[in-house]
Amino acid sequence: MTPVLSAAEMRAADAQAVASTGDAALMRNAGARIAEWIAQTFPGGGRIVAFAGPGNNGGDAFAALAALQGSYERVIYAAAASSPTDARRDAEARAREAGIEVRPLPAGDDDARAALDGAVLAVDALFGTGARLPLAQPFRAAARAMHRDRLPVLAVDIPSGIDADSGARDQDAVVATATLALAALKPGLLLEPATECCGDLWVGEIGIGDDVLRAHAQTFDALDDDAFRALLPKRPANADKRSSGAPLVIAGSGQFPGAAVLCALGAARAGAGYVTVVTPEAAAPILRAHLIEQVVVTLPDTSAEEAASDLLEIVKKNSAVAIGPGLGLDERTGSFIRAFVRELNLPFVLDASALFHFGKHLEILEGKPCVLTPHAGEFARLSGKGTIAPGTRVERLREFVDRTGATTLLKGNDTLIYDGKIVHVNTTGTNALATAGTGDVLTGIIATLLSQGLSPADAARAGAYWHGLAGSVAAHERPVGVIAGDIPNALAAALPPPMLPEVRAVRLRRVR
Repeated sequence: MTPVLSAAEMRAADAQAVASTGDAALMRNAGARIAEWIAQTFPGGGRIVAFAGPGNNGGDAFAALAALQGSYERVIYAAAASSPTDARRDAEARAREAGIEVRPLPAGDDDARAALDGAVLAVDALFGTGARLPLAQPFRAAARAMHRDRLPVLAVDIPSGIDADSGARDQDAVVATATLALAALKPGLLLEPATECCGDLWVGEIGIGDDVLRAHAQTFDALDDDAFRALLPKRPANADKRSSGAPLVIAGSGQFPGAAVLCALGAARAGAGYVTVVTPEAAAPILRAHLIEQVVVTLPDTSAEEAASDLLEIVKKNSAVAIGPGLGLDERTGSFIRAFVRELNLPFVLDASALFHFGKHLEILEGKPCVLTPHAGEFARLSGKGTIAPGTRVERLREFVDRTGATTLLKGNDTLIYDGKIVHVNTTGTNALATAGTGDVLTGIIATLLSQGLSPADAARAGAYWHGLAGSVAAHERPVGVIAGDIPNALAAALPPPMLPEVRAVRLRRVR
């Protein structure tokens, strides 16, 4: 698991570590991690220019350039610290001893841009997690220069002009090539619109123990490859096809049969042993033409009560249910789906049309082990509170789940999963997934994970992580023209290999 700490949680963890380790030692470690990243990325040397703010984030720049060895020209443009910490004093002293040139922070745009002449890298260390928006005027020139000069930029801990908790951004926020988060990720690094500013995301260990970080990470978390693999159910040696996962998929219509096909294939390629698809008679021929290994059962055009009764009989041989992709929006469909769910005791996932049918009947879901998977537009209707304003995705999701009790996966570039306890932020994915039908595949993946025994929250966050990895694999194989049908076939290749002990021990770790 990758710790994700809010600004307040990070301050508490940092204070605990300072009490045992000392703030100067932590800053020296932070500087070493930054220097390692620079040396790995620019091994040939060159001019490194850092913009340092007045706090400890600025102190990290002094510590980094003091630790940087090799043929580098090192210059720091710094704002004076009115009340420098012992750690910053130590870092400044070591930087001057190392012969680093220290100049005042540029006051205007022209001076700030001139400061970057000939540089191979700009280091943004103006503000860390304690920053307040908007950016103060004296620091805007440096931020704009880094933004506009198209020079590689490394942001220390978090790009300046970004709110560490909400992901809100100033209009002049630094747009980094890479961000090296110190000790732990901050939620703002994973949330829109800040994700546009972070570039490649790295985490550097600075001497705060994992036990300390996890003890303080009470609000957010994020999977990494190892934690994802640990979540995936293992198929027993004596497994049969139904014990391997037997999801029932209720999906499709004469107009949208493909959604049911994609959902069923997502379920099958995620490892289900026996996938059954229930679909209206109008869609069945197309499904049977595309689904060879999956069982397709038609739902006769009977009354809603009879249809619900038939479903309850069919589902007796299944272990989880997916409902919604491509289903009709007519009242009869809504009636039998709601009647079915009222009596359903298995875990289930609702997507697409099912969200429409439950929008005004959320009380049916009370106490049910379910996952809802809306995109922003569906969530606006489902929540009853309209469009999500920028920067409010987390609070809107929390309010909805706290009110309804339904674990919800809110899709987006910053996909969020909340079950009333922790907000899980997904770190995988690619814009190649922005194509019709990929959400149907995700629903099938989650249904399989539910059928294999994962809790709704674990099935949702593991499903989102895997789905994002598969999207990246598909995009690598096909830079243009990825379609939803590519995603199920990429799931196996997307499984990350187990991390080796020596890899786990590295002090810099790429997140995405």
